[in-house]
Parts: sequence; C-alpha cells; structure tokens
Amino acid sequence: MKNIILTGDRPTGKLHLGHYVGSLKNRVKMQNEGNYDKMYVMIADAQALTDNFDNPKKIRENITEVMLDYLSVGLDPNKVTFFVQSYVKELTELTFYLLNLVTLSRLERNPTVKSEIKSKNFETSLPTGFLIYPVSQTSDIILFDSNIVPVGEDQEPMLEQARELVRSFNSTYKEIFREPKAVIPENKVCRRLPGIDGNAKMSKSLDNCIYLSDSKEEVKKKVMSMFTDPGHIKITDPGKVEGNSVFTYLDAFCEDYHFEKYLPEYKNLDELKDHYRRGGLGDVKIKKFLNKVLEDFLVPVREKRAYYEKDISKLFKIMENGSKEASAYGKMKLEQVKDAMGINYFDDNNLISELQIKYDQK
Repeated sequence: MKNIILTGDRPTGKLHLGHYVGSLKNRVKMQNEGNYDKMYVMIADAQALTDNFDNPKKIRENITEVMLDYLSVGLDPNKVTFFVQSYVKELTELTFYLLNLVTLSRLERNPTVKSEIKSKNFETSLPTGFLIYPVSQTSDIILFDSNIVPVGEDQEPMLEQARELVRSFNSTYKEIFREPKAVIPENKVCRRLPGIDGNAKMSKSLDNCIYLSDSKEEVKKKVMSMFTDPGHIKITDPGKVEGNSVFTYLDAFCEDYHFEKYLPEYKNLDELKDHYRRGGLGDVKIKKFLNKVLEDFLVPVREKRAYYEKDISKLFKIMENGSKEASAYGKMKLEQVKDAMGINYFDDNNLISELQIKYDQK
C-alpha cells in the first residue's frame, strides 16, 4: 500500500514560526526522509474564502506569500506537488457527495470548528461554507488517497471527522478510501507555539507572530518585547520557566551547539533554566540569546526567499503544473467514487443493456 502525504495551509497571510514548528518542519523532514510515494502540499484558497468571502483580494495576495514561505523553509518542487485548491474542481464535487454522510449536529460538535466560530465571532451569523470546513478538508485528503497528514495538534479533531466520513462512505457504498493518520510534532512544545505576548497561540489576528519573512530588525524588536515571567522583576529574583514564552521558543529552536557558539558559560538549555529558576539571570540576556538562535534558523530562510522572489513567474508555473497534476489524479479518483455510488451512468457499459432487458420484460 502506497504512503501518500497531503498537507497545506490557508493563504490568509504570511506563515510564522508557529506554522513552522507545528507542521512545516515535519513536512520538510518527511520530504527529505523519502519514506513516501507521493507528497501533496495544497494552498487552500477556497477554504480561506469561507471566512474571508468579502475580501478575496486578501487571498489573492497571500497565495504568493505562502508559496514563497514553503520554498524558503526547504520544501522542494522536485519532491513535492504543490497545488491551488480552487483549481481542482473535483474537490468541490466530492465535498458535495460527502455532505450527505454527516449531520449538522456532528459538524457543530467539532471542537476545532467550535473554537474557530467563537474566535471569529460567528455565533450569531455563521457562514455555511465555514461550518462544512471539516467535510471540505476530508475531500482534500481522500481524493488523493492520502493516508498521512502532518498537522498541528489543534487539527486532530478534523482528522477524526475525516476518518468518520471515510468509514461512512466505505460502509454505505464501496470501500475505496483509506482512513488518514495525523502526524503531530513529537516535541510537545512545538505542537502549539505561544505568541510573543504570552497568549496561548500565535495568531495573525492577535498580531503576536514572528513571521518566517520578518527582517533581522523586526525579529530582534519582537524578541526583545516578548512576554517572560511578570514576577521576575529584578535579576536576583527567582524566575519561572513554565509559561515563559522566551523559554518555550528556546525549547523549540535551541540546540546544544548554540551554547558553545553564543553562551559558552552554559552547556545546555537545562543549565540555563536552572540558573533562571534560582535567580541571578536577567531577561535581556536570555532574549538576546534567543534572538541569535532564531537568526541562525532564519538567515538561510531569508536567502532562499530572496532567490525565489526574483522570478515570480517561475513560482506560478510550479503551482500551475502541480494543480494540473492534482486535477488529473482527482478526476481519476472521482470516477471511482461515482462508480462506487452507482452514478456513473454514461460510463457503465452494462446499464443500458440491463435497463433494456427490464423494459423488454414489461
């Protein structure tokens, strides 16, 4: 059985460090390990319109930004098929069929959807397209026979709903789909990186992100403004590491070699944490260290981004070619779907003869 990976993002803005540790890092790792037969990365523009329907310009502008971010972190068009969701019309048709297999109450119970409805103030006026997002996402996955989906921890309820829909289709019609498995970062810290303001989640709407495309100056400014321990007023005060955003980011990005390079008085992060807990270590010092750690990661990212920014037409050609390839596979799979459902009227060679016999016997 082939291993097929499907993952992607909504083009509602530039991607940030939370996206990287939550899913992009895993995607690059899986791509480079090569333990798969096919890998699709989707730019989910149609899904982004479900809560940005009145501002399509936002989606149009950010398709390029997201694609640049993909390539800058190391996703390789020679190993990955990139495609734009709205250019694969077979996804829309499959979503339409799957909608008959899920109830309204089940969609409303989805924890991820409930959380997003609240955060977007959709309680009193909920766009239908937004509510059926889990069904659309299921189509994205199963149309390409994907069984591996690298996602952040908050997307696991969506994958569970996808598995439910697969089981429902297979039992109602014919077994043609596989149940997808979520691949979540092993490092628990990376599953949900907090915002620089200490908020539990890094979010574009909260303006608490460090973006992959931020300049050196922007990163430094954001790091130096980061939330730490409000009780750590004087350097001599004991400090809390838990809930301290600076240490959470160090957990996600810091390696032992960073200490040898930038902070040789400590062997590793555990020693740094112990000193902070005892007191005698200032926030400015650890923030400066974090800034250097992040710069080590971001410098090559910026260099790759600058390379691809020089030829945007090449960028669009990658997306166009990938979208055509994805559509061709989707067309083939949709034929299987319609065959399983018995709605392949003009492709079923036996249908006319069977009907003719039926009417001849009248």
